[in-house]
Amino acid sequence: MAEYTLLKTEGRARRGEFRTVHGTIQTPVFMNVGTAAAIKGAVSSEDLEAIGTQVELSNTYHLHVRPGDEVVRKMGGLHRFMDWHRPILSDSGGFQVFSLAQLRQIREEGVTFRSHIDGRKIFMGPEESIQIQSNLASTIAMAFDECPSSVAERAYVRQSIDRTTRWLVRCRAKMKELNACEDTINRSQLLFGINQGAIYPDLRIEHAKAIVDLELDGYAIGGLAVGETHEQMYDILDHVVPCLPQDKPIYLMGVGTPANILEAVERGVDFFDCVYPSRNGRHGHVYTWQGHLNLFNAQYETDDRPIDEQCDCPVCRRYSRAYIRHLLKAKEMLGLRLCVLHNLRFYNRMMEEIRDALDQGNFAQYKKERTASLNNGR
Repeated sequence: MAEYTLLKTEGRARRGEFRTVHGTIQTPVFMNVGTAAAIKGAVSSEDLEAIGTQVELSNTYHLHVRPGDEVVRKMGGLHRFMDWHRPILSDSGGFQVFSLAQLRQIREEGVTFRSHIDGRKIFMGPEESIQIQSNLASTIAMAFDECPSSVAERAYVRQSIDRTTRWLVRCRAKMKELNACEDTINRSQLLFGINQGAIYPDLRIEHAKAIVDLELDGYAIGGLAVGETHEQMYDILDHVVPCLPQDKPIYLMGVGTPANILEAVERGVDFFDCVYPSRNGRHGHVYTWQGHLNLFNAQYETDDRPIDEQCDCPVCRRYSRAYIRHLLKAKEMLGLRLCVLHNLRFYNRMMEEIRDALDQGNFAQYKKERTASLNNGR
């Protein structure tokens, strides 16, 4: 059984650790996103270990479509399949209910999709999502939910969160059943429920109270960073986080920028994930402690400095901005790989510094200094 231990607090910010069957996660933590069991940008599991990644995140829907969760099961689960021995969180596929809006039909039983790859019809409901995640044998499975648009009408959002709660009850029952099976790869798989409610604080609070009663292993806040303003997101966190259990990890899904993470940590969030570091890296945009850089800019053509002179990543220890810019301009894959590797290390190191600041009781000062430096884009 998992155990979350709150080690220290500073205001609402929390420093903790979460014990799982695949190792202990130090929180706050940023999970590196490997949607199809790989980080886009040719980053290997060995690389992830080298840059201090604690948790890898993969997606249920994408792995169900290709190579197929039964294939992964036959290969011994995701950990063996991708040779990664630390915790893995699997997204439920619920976000695809939102992102594949033109290819879906939502009913009480679940959702019918059209595959974005070949157009074939796929049905996924709570039981199917949990079965797939059990086949993947991830450390943490996410409950199947609907992510309503941030601009959805209030009446629709209320119907949506009620359905998400009913789906959560079905997810919990299915996981209990599968974790009791002798042939289940990870019989200690954990389940996190997801809070929804768009940008309606009262609906968010109502839904939080409903899912807390189910006593899950952790709780996520979904449906943010999907079009609302940063201020609206922070307002929702101010309302919802205090309603979630303080003895369980709290996960803000799909967030975000370094500044978003600092604000959310201050509000009591433990877990984060986002495609920004890898996606931006693939376009030559890299993070530094003095602001972000676009390495396609001509000013770096003969710049022999590393991306960030304060960075300890394998890229900054060896390669210059000029060389990486050349690779990007020449469309050499190595350029993308180096930028992604650097950005992921930047995020992982930022989380290390956040944890250190919380340990030392000076997170407020750290946040103030880092927020000021991150606003300097170049």
